[in-house]
Amino acid sequence: MKFDTKAIHAGYTPDKTTHSRAVPIYMTTAYTFDSTEHARKLFALEESGNIYTRLQNPTTDVLEKRIAELEGGVGALGGASGHGSMTMTFLNLARAGDEIISAKSIYGGAVNLMSKTFGQMGIKFVFVDAHDPENFRRRTTERTKAYFIESMGNPLADIPDIEAIAKIAHENGIPLIVDNTEATPYLLRPIEYGADIVVYSSTKFLSGTGTVMGGLVVDSGRFQWKGNPRFLDFNEPDASYHGIVYADACGDAAFITKLRAHVLRDIGAVMSPFNAWVTLLGMETLGLRMQRHCDNGLKVARFLESHPLVDFVSYPVLEGSKFNGLSRKYFPKGQSPVFCFDIKGTRENAAKFCDSLELITIVSNLGDSRTIVSCPAATTHSQVPDEQLAEIGLKPGTIRISVGLEDPDDIIADLEQALDKCVK
Repeated sequence: MKFDTKAIHAGYTPDKTTHSRAVPIYMTTAYTFDSTEHARKLFALEESGNIYTRLQNPTTDVLEKRIAELEGGVGALGGASGHGSMTMTFLNLARAGDEIISAKSIYGGAVNLMSKTFGQMGIKFVFVDAHDPENFRRRTTERTKAYFIESMGNPLADIPDIEAIAKIAHENGIPLIVDNTEATPYLLRPIEYGADIVVYSSTKFLSGTGTVMGGLVVDSGRFQWKGNPRFLDFNEPDASYHGIVYADACGDAAFITKLRAHVLRDIGAVMSPFNAWVTLLGMETLGLRMQRHCDNGLKVARFLESHPLVDFVSYPVLEGSKFNGLSRKYFPKGQSPVFCFDIKGTRENAAKFCDSLELITIVSNLGDSRTIVSCPAATTHSQVPDEQLAEIGLKPGTIRISVGLEDPDDIIADLEQALDKCVK
């Protein structure tokens, strides 16, 4: 099946009991067992099936199978939010004393999670300029457990060379984690370029309406866990789960099985079945929506680039961008319409611009059907010091825009009138 067909059908066959054509919402916490022996086999992972919704749910299972199919992975897991899914992914790989190397030009909330929260746990995150892939090699030690990048940096829309970073990761026996939230599998499938684990905030483009929280983790099934000296937890018996050795018992699905059976079970950051159902509805139109988002984003970016009050537009699709070559390589269908632009003048000019918008709203989100803006220095990156903002290319008055599905002429008209007002 091709992409748009998979987005509608993958992971679900109408059940024989109800013959429901649409995926049902299974709002239940627990499931009956045929017998004590049946329960034992499920708990021992000798059979697949439902035990408790903190581990698995039939509605969420369809979503997990669908995103795995769209990404080309061996399996997936749904979480309560993007941050929840990232947190569980890192905990599945690292313990106190370990390190993870991350691109520094990423979502500010993720920087805080990595540097502060994980720092308190004793897991160190090292931040590097991802636009020189060799920076990952230079900072790798025997304690390094993963590399982390965003396929499109939030909020600057900068693009790392995924393939080059994956090559360095695999030369060192390290998995590459790629946050593909802004691209979605419609625009980019990171596994095809060497990513081992793909994470999502499904709150964004996957659901598409800004209504439900969620996160997803996709396991490529291609990383070599068995015998890898960096990952003893995959190669030694797990005392918390019947002594299972994941690399032996689960093969290609070792990572995603351990993530569910151990980390999700204990952390409990589970996705609501209702949220999974709403996300499935959104994914049925993912291809149509993302193409319209991309078309609108390019029109808006070209308008802003030509406006005399706009100092800079960080959108790699534009011919003058230093990331234009990588954009053509990784995003031939178009690029996610989340990017930044700088208004000439002061922080106050930027604030007046935002306050003068009428159709477009100030919202701390992205990937909505509606066009929204924010000032990263005051919102998503408010925890990041000014000097660190400057290092990644953000100014105090930088505006982030997530271009929606409205008529592009209406979006541009609102931007134009607000630009006119911000200098008066």
